Amino acid sequence: MSVAFVKEPNENQVETLPDRELGTDPNFVTARGLQQIETQVADLEAKLLEARDVDDKIAYAAIHRDLRYWRARRMSAELIAPPEGSDSVHFGSEVTIERDDGRQQTFRIVGIDEADPNEGLLSYVSPLAKAIAGKEVGDVVKVGPAEAEITEIRPAD
Repeated sequence: MSVAFVKEPNENQVETLPDRELGTDPNFVTARGLQQIETQVADLEAKLLEARDVDDKIAYAAIHRDLRYWRARRMSAELIAPPEGSDSVHFGSEVTIERDDGRQQTFRIVGIDEADPNEGLLSYVSPLAKAIAGKEVGDVVKVGPAEAEITEIRPAD
């Protein structure tokens, strides 16, 4: 068997990591979400320099991939200003719902990268956010197999 096509390992060579998926939905962001993206970019730029300085090629490749993602997200970000005087649910609204079993939940509708359900931040593309978009206090919406009533809507900060 010929060894002409066998690559010898090279410690100075690191494969380029595939880009992170950007998705196809618009990149709507709140002011807070845009600031988070800016912070991510700055942090990753600093980490990239550190990885380069210590010649950590694996860390450099991973950080560079994440930096490409966050730079693309910054370039595609569409800052959505909250509408004034709206009584309906919209991007940036803080909404309280009451479920059939009496549980109340409060969350803010935010951009995809800003979403963190454990912190009460719900992506605008989530099924619940889509179900309540445009609704008003007192409206009942389907939430999974049950229903929930919108009990309060507060405007974005």
